[in-house]
Amino acid sequence: MFDEFAKLMTDAAGVAQGARREVETAVKSQAERFLANMDLVQRDEFEAVREMAMKARLENDALRAELDELKALVGVKPKKAAAKKTTAKGDDK
Repeated sequence: MFDEFAKLMTDAAGVAQGARREVETAVKSQAERFLANMDLVQRDEFEAVREMAMKARLENDALRAELDELKALVGVKPKKAAAKKTTAKGDDK
């Protein structure tokens, strides 16, 4: 009798575990579909564009400095650069 009860409990645990996996798969599938419909940017794409923007900013700063030097040689008064904008975090980048 105890042996049959143990088998029944083992089978019930297996069914519960299978149902749990099925629910996890369904929830994961729905979440992936929801995120795909939101048209979010992937982290690696964001990092690549961020790196390009940082390089472009450094290049712009170098070109601005070179232009100011050339203007000084020619005798043209350089214009003041616009104030730096801060990011949402409040730090300058």
